[in-house]
Amino acid sequence: MKYDRVYNFSAGPAMMPESVLVEIAAEMLNYRGSGMSVMEMSHRSKVFQQIRDEAEADIRKLMGIPDNYKVLFIQGGATLQFAMIPINLMKNGVACYIETGAWSKKAIAEAKKYGDVRVVASSKDRNYSYIPDCSDLDIPEDADYVYICENETIHGTTYFKLPDTKGKILVSDQSSMFLSRPVDVSKYGLIYGGVQKNVGPAGMAIVIIREDLIRDDLDPKTPVYLSYKTHADADSLYNTPNCWAIYCCGKVFKYLLDLGGLEEMDRINREKAAILYDFLDSSKLFTGAVEKKDRSLMNVPFVTPSKEQDAEVVAATKAAGFDNLKGHKSVGGLRASIYNAMPKEGVVALVEFLKKYEAEHA
Repeated sequence: MKYDRVYNFSAGPAMMPESVLVEIAAEMLNYRGSGMSVMEMSHRSKVFQQIRDEAEADIRKLMGIPDNYKVLFIQGGATLQFAMIPINLMKNGVACYIETGAWSKKAIAEAKKYGDVRVVASSKDRNYSYIPDCSDLDIPEDADYVYICENETIHGTTYFKLPDTKGKILVSDQSSMFLSRPVDVSKYGLIYGGVQKNVGPAGMAIVIIREDLIRDDLDPKTPVYLSYKTHADADSLYNTPNCWAIYCCGKVFKYLLDLGGLEEMDRINREKAAILYDFLDSSKLFTGAVEKKDRSLMNVPFVTPSKEQDAEVVAATKAAGFDNLKGHKSVGGLRASIYNAMPKEGVVALVEFLKKYEAEHA
């Protein structure tokens, strides 16, 4: 069956693989003979327990997650992690943050409520259009961790080389690049990602945390839900979890495994991104907003010579069937988010449209 769908370049919630959506639709009213939808069933049932267990097993296989790491499915999205991380990991009350855009900036502001936050590198001087040199950071001996946003959704930068943390725990917000390329989990103390960009529907974050970082000596006033130990001890079933998101994410994990894993997904993503960046580099009208060495493969911001023309192009793309290409107000211009589920054909079609627009408006 052919579905009438637009090419959705939204930064999130974003596209999901069409084959996954078709499978979900087929199971909507009656999940595998249970007589009910996943949205209706008890999170304590054997049927849902199997869904949860398979989802965890599949993401462990996808990412090669070591046995000494816990996988947690936590409501609240990535934003809740801005607080949960300092609450749980600040033993000495000191943490180092690298400021590379809007999301690391928000994480810094939240962490300052819980301790001494040192911004040890920043790219604020050029509106976060690059990743700063992180090879020799001034990290104090009593720092509990070093925090990065590994892919900045709004500003379109990503790390291709991790910071030298001087032996301190590395914490990474991978929301916009989660499951887009292979990752060596053992290099991190904690990885998390809001799932609404590359994995599933909004409303949940996946946290991958090394077991020795899960504490039972938090401030007694800490809300029980904000303790990683709460979720780890209950296998993410302390309260009613986001059952629907876990189910949908599990479908995407299987889709990625069937595709060939994260190595194959990375190859596809690099190919897609090259199509768009090669056009931008050759264009006389459109200009990429990020230094070449730090360009995200997921979020591609670009501009025309004027704000007025930016708005005109956005309107033209919308009329042509391309959705959500307006850039964030802090960067302006346009932004194409080309996550895992964006097909190569969508990027090719966008580039052809932009070429035609440029030819007509040169």
